[in-house]
Amino acid sequence: MPPDRPSRQPLKGIALKLSAVAIFTAMSSLIKAVSDHVPAGEVVFFRSLFACPVIVVWLLWQGNLAQGLRTHDMLGHVWRGLVGTTAMGLGFAGLGVLPLPEVTAIGYAAPLLVVIFGAMFLGEPVRAFRVLAVALGLAGVMVVLSPRMTVGADVSPRETLGAVVTLGGAVFAALAQVFVRRLTMTEGTAAIVFWFSVTATLLSLLTLPFGWVVPTARETVFLILAGLLGGVAQIGLTSAYRYAEAGLVAPFDYASMLLAIVIGYAVFSEVPARTTLLGAAIIILAGILIIWRERQLGLERAREREVGRGDG
Repeated sequence: MPPDRPSRQPLKGIALKLSAVAIFTAMSSLIKAVSDHVPAGEVVFFRSLFACPVIVVWLLWQGNLAQGLRTHDMLGHVWRGLVGTTAMGLGFAGLGVLPLPEVTAIGYAAPLLVVIFGAMFLGEPVRAFRVLAVALGLAGVMVVLSPRMTVGADVSPRETLGAVVTLGGAVFAALAQVFVRRLTMTEGTAAIVFWFSVTATLLSLLTLPFGWVVPTARETVFLILAGLLGGVAQIGLTSAYRYAEAGLVAPFDYASMLLAIVIGYAVFSEVPARTTLLGAAIIILAGILIIWRERQLGLERAREREVGRGDG
């Protein structure tokens, strides 16, 4: 499988990443709007099914459909689909219970957990700086969760369960990233994107016996739009990393918090709690520290390679 060939256009990469973040946040808002009536498994079905045609059209436009359909590790795609679909379902269930900014903040735990799971399952090295940054970020997650987990607080069991479910979604999202890293050893980006949408669509059908409903006309429109937007956002996210280094565009993930606060207030009349804002700030700081450190290490490795070539 030939590797993807990125073209270095940093500003284009940043613009694509910000667009993807904004579209994903809009998608989450649509899902939240229907979550009181439509079960999470059914939402996953619509989200995945209607992302498929968008991805197929993109692959055709790129002249990459054959590569998108070709795979050397179908079982790996199934496992990635199972874990990723679980993450999606838990995250969507959380949206039905908690404010949008709170769900967004808890979701930031996923990149931190990837560091831990990468060390556990892929043998990736973890230095002291990253350990401390991850610990700081997880402390921020606990700050966000604290109002929902405090004994005797005026919090309903449903809200507590929602917080636990949302955190579970972040855990499975991190595990999904580990599976993606394994898949990239044999699979191209197009194949990973395409087969995830297919497997997620099929796996979501397993939830059919657990209370699917007939959505209203308004809900149907929202669900279809969520799927289409999800496909467009996935393409934007994938493309962003073709035009700019991961360390440059990754921090723009955190723009989703500002968007979630604005949409949560304007659309759902949600005012984020102080603990949500404080915890999110701590998590974002930890994430940026990890990204900064990885960028520094990357520059050091590049300098070492240049020195090595000079010595040769």
